[in-house]
Amino acid sequence: IMAARPITLGIDLGTTSVKAALLRAAPNEPSGFAVLASCARAARAEAAVESAGAGPQGREQDVSRILQALHECLAALPRQQLRSVVGIGVSGQMHGVMFWKTGQGCEWIEGGTAPVFEPRAVSHLVTWQDGRCSSEFLASLPQPKSHLSVATGFGCATIFWLLKYWKNSPEFLKSYDAAGTIHDYVVAMLCGLPRPLMSDQNAASWGYFNTQSQSWNVEILRSSGFPVHLLPDIAEPGSVAGRTSHIWFEIPEGTEVGVALGDLQASVYSCMAQRTDAVLNISTSVQLAASMPSGFQPGQTPDPTAPVAYFPYFDRTYLGVAASLNGGNVLATFVHMLVQWMADLGLEVEESTVYSRMIQAAVQQRDTHLTITPTVLGERHLPDQLASVTSISSSDLSLGHVTRALCRGIVQNLHSMLPIQQLQEWGVERVMGSGSALSRNEVLKQEVQRAFPLPMSFGQDVDAAVGAALVMLRRHLNQKES
Repeated sequence: IMAARPITLGIDLGTTSVKAALLRAAPNEPSGFAVLASCARAARAEAAVESAGAGPQGREQDVSRILQALHECLAALPRQQLRSVVGIGVSGQMHGVMFWKTGQGCEWIEGGTAPVFEPRAVSHLVTWQDGRCSSEFLASLPQPKSHLSVATGFGCATIFWLLKYWKNSPEFLKSYDAAGTIHDYVVAMLCGLPRPLMSDQNAASWGYFNTQSQSWNVEILRSSGFPVHLLPDIAEPGSVAGRTSHIWFEIPEGTEVGVALGDLQASVYSCMAQRTDAVLNISTSVQLAASMPSGFQPGQTPDPTAPVAYFPYFDRTYLGVAASLNGGNVLATFVHMLVQWMADLGLEVEESTVYSRMIQAAVQQRDTHLTITPTVLGERHLPDQLASVTSISSSDLSLGHVTRALCRGIVQNLHSMLPIQQLQEWGVERVMGSGSALSRNEVLKQEVQRAFPLPMSFGQDVDAAVGAALVMLRRHLNQKES
């Protein structure tokens, strides 16, 4: 009976690493699935910038390096299980853009164990971290008809920049007739698609896409000389983009491949067991996401000062997301400061020792009047805000007090962006906790439960590769039922 249970493969093409995971339905597990195997490889894909004039702010990646990491991941997965794969889900870093020539985007090479595809007529990937579009340049662009604003590193902004500032752009753009994110490219190559398909999740991340009408702002773009023929066709997330055109690492030819998903949405999907779950991820930075009630529609115009942003999710719903820039990185900054002070005092101590001792001290110190606003990095909606410490009394100066106040501050800052009352109005009944900073820090866990007094579950960490595989697994199971 076990052999008959379907297996799906999930792939996440991240900024620094590539991940792959194999999932199988497991009716006895609380999540309904089991991860059979997973593998991650560093992409090491940073590349010198192709387009002159992007300056030191330019961030580009070499597509062949990303594919190499992907192939290394797949080669490390159990071949017997790959043979049983019935669907492939792909997600990846949002906002970025790469170009290729239809029909010449890759070449399938009969490799040692299996055919692999290698990029041919493709550009670099200009990633979401690219900073070439100055605020002056962005202000000169036409106003999008969308609830999401356009920032540097967004696909459409990057294409506008190439048109305006790169003298080779006419030749460059002539030599390509397709564009997409890196994950759209991989799906197109796997299936041999004549035109790339893009989910609204990724389209919204490029800018100039209206999520209500599910369409690009074609008129606005065309009147500004934008090469609209490069915009991909739109498909529903969770739908099938095509079928594999070759056998690939033992995965049979003709296997269904889902349209590529955004890594944010796939990560949340991996953790959100019920529509009524909120997902809280605290690693370097912090994300708190919840599924909006059905029928919710975001405002028509962007509001850069709003702390919550709304992104397309699945089944025409939206995710409400509060993304704070200040999370585990703030604790790391504090630890680094203490270690630096010690060194200035002529004492040497390991950061890991400081970290575990300060958490221990704060576990014992259940409460404090000390107040720390931890926003050393500002926030996207408050870029000029800095951190502060207030209500300092001589009785609240121990390491336990300060660490407790710092952890509370990180959680309170998030709560000020997306309060518990708001979550409850949206119908949230439980919080799923995830991320390295949360799992390793008992004090942060306590503070989360204090600020968000809902049932909490800490177990499954957010994982975009698992989410992408899960979308395809549920699709397959639903088809079998119907």
